[in-house]
Order: sequence, then structure tokens, then C-alpha cells
Amino acid sequence: MSEATSTTVRDADASTAPAAGSPKPLAAGLRRPRTYLWLAGSVLLLLLPFYLDRFWLQAGLFAMAAAIGAIGLNLLTGSTGQLSMGHAFFLAVGAYGYSVLAGESNSENGHEISGLGLPTWLAAILAVLLAGAAGGLFSPIAGRLRGAYLGIATLALIFIGQHVLFNAGSLTGGFNGRSVPPLSLFGFTFDDTEVVVAAVPFQSSEKLWYVALLALAAGGLFARGVLRSRPGRALNAIRDHRIAAGVMGVPVARYRAAVFVLSSMYAGLAGVLLALVFQRTVPEYFGMVLSLEYLAMIVIGGLGSVAGAVVGAAFVSLLPQVLTHYSDSLPLVSAPGTGGIAPGEASRYLYGAAVVAVVLFLPGGIARPKKSGEKK
Repeated sequence: MSEATSTTVRDADASTAPAAGSPKPLAAGLRRPRTYLWLAGSVLLLLLPFYLDRFWLQAGLFAMAAAIGAIGLNLLTGSTGQLSMGHAFFLAVGAYGYSVLAGESNSENGHEISGLGLPTWLAAILAVLLAGAAGGLFSPIAGRLRGAYLGIATLALIFIGQHVLFNAGSLTGGFNGRSVPPLSLFGFTFDDTEVVVAAVPFQSSEKLWYVALLALAAGGLFARGVLRSRPGRALNAIRDHRIAAGVMGVPVARYRAAVFVLSSMYAGLAGVLLALVFQRTVPEYFGMVLSLEYLAMIVIGGLGSVAGAVVGAAFVSLLPQVLTHYSDSLPLVSAPGTGGIAPGEASRYLYGAAVVAVVLFLPGGIARPKKSGEKK
């Protein structure tokens, strides 16, 4: 080949090659379908209240509230490596904090119930901050303990919380709990008063759907931003090698305390949403089983992943609802009180088996995040 011909070939290759620093066409092509998928999923979630009945809307609301709490626990356990067994305690602080701050003083179930009667939107914000303050009181311990020691210390919060919830009748209503005032924002009340939208009657479940969806989107985006920024890298460094992180200048105790407070605020927000969906707070719900369920959520979905927390929360929270709804047609599963295996018990067996399967076959969880340097 002549020199002129080879020069022409090189010039043609250079003209067709992508410029340095420009995005690769293949990568752009791979990102576009994912964007379309996210947009389609968002539109579907926005339209679901127009087509689903109350049962499935409430199941979805429970799943979204659980996802918010699971994101907070994943920041603590999955990203920082701090084992917490007391997540249900901070959900209770959020739920009962909202009920007390927004509720009125009255008599209920033989108890004189106290309430401050604040605007409900302000009570919701203060309840989340109250959960964060409770986490802040415990944060000096969380900043210095790790592993099983921190797990045992947070487990004590469950016992303390259950004792207070059952015995502080003037605040919690005792064993029977207390009613939850509906959320009111800009003169619009999220209760069972019907509002017709496009010939579809909107009640509390339909109205709260969009509140929960907005809260989940904001919480997920904020957590994703934290994990992808410098604090997120510091948290991962603390999880992977605490001593090396300290040598590099990361204030280990301060970061551990801060992420514990942030996780508590996520749990408080989840507790507020649960209280609004249930319309009643009951102490028995916020026990050790709930904390174990949250640990199952993040293990099944994927430790350290926001998407994994959402997937695991949907699996663990929706499974009992689905089994209850279809208990008549499922083998070995029967309605509660009719003999056989109750849906709640069957669901625990199933997601317990799912935890074992994930640990054995998908150690990173269903939505395991990609690590740097890992082939895609």
C-alpha cells in the first residue's frame, strides 16, 4: 500500500472515531432504554390510584412506607456496616410523635389522651425531627460501638419503647393505641371524604398514595446523592476498613453518629406514613418482629443499594398482603383463625427462605450495586 493511501485510511478512521471525552454511543444507547423504563414506571405509579381498589392501594402504601424505612436502615447497616436491631423504635417515635403533636386532648378507650393540636403538616415535620433527636441521643453510643455490640445496644431500645408505649397511657393510649388525625395540607385533607377526579372517587388511600410516592422519591434521591458523594465514600470506607478510614482522616465516630441520626429520621418518616395509613397507632406493631423484617428487607434487596432497599421492602411488606388476599386458593394457607398456616406466619417462612436463598446464591442481594472496577 502506498504512503498516500495509508494516510487517507488513517484520516478516515480518525474522522469516524468518537472524540476524546465524548460519551460512547453504545453507553448512550444502553442508558436510553433505562430512562424510558423509569419514565414508564413513574407514569404507571401515578395512574395506579385510578385503577386499583382500596386493598391494593393500602398494600402499596405499606410497601412505600416500608421502603422509606428500609432506605434509612440500608444507609446505616448496608453502607456503614452498623448493625441495628432497634429500627422499629424510631418508627414508633415518628408514628406516636405525629399522633401526639397533631392530636387533640380527649378521652379514648378509658384513657385521657393528651395532644398538642398542632397543624398536621407541622406535626409531621416535627415528628421526623423528633425521631432524629431520639437517634441523636443514642448516637454517642452508635459512634463507639460496632457489630454485635451495637446490635444488642439497639435491641434494648425495643424493650424500652414497648414498656413506654404500653404504660404511658396519656400519650399512647395504652394497649389499644390512639387514633391518628388525618393529614391536612393547604386546606386539603387526606381523609375518606370523597373527591371525584376523572370520574374516580378519591378517598384517603388514593390521596395518600401521592404523598407517599413523593416522600419515597425524595428520600430515595437524597440517599442516592449521599451514597454517590464524598460522605458516601467515607461511609463505605468505614464499613470496609474502619482503621484505614481513620488513618486517611475520616472522623469515624462522627460519621457513624451522623448516619445513625439520618437513619432514625428515615424511620420517623416511615412511621408517620404508617400512622396515616393505619389511622391508628398500636404498640404491639412496633416490636422486635418489625425490626427483623427490616433487616430481611435490606438483605433480600441488597446491602448498600437504594434500589435494593425498595425491592426488599416491596417483597417483605407485600407478601403477607398477597397471601391474605389469596388465602382461599392457596394450599396450606388459610384465613386467620380458621386452622392451618395463617398468612402472616406463611409469609415469614417464605421470606426467611428468601433470605437463606439470597445469602447462598445472590450474596449481594437482588439489586446488588455495581462496585467500582467490576465488569458490567
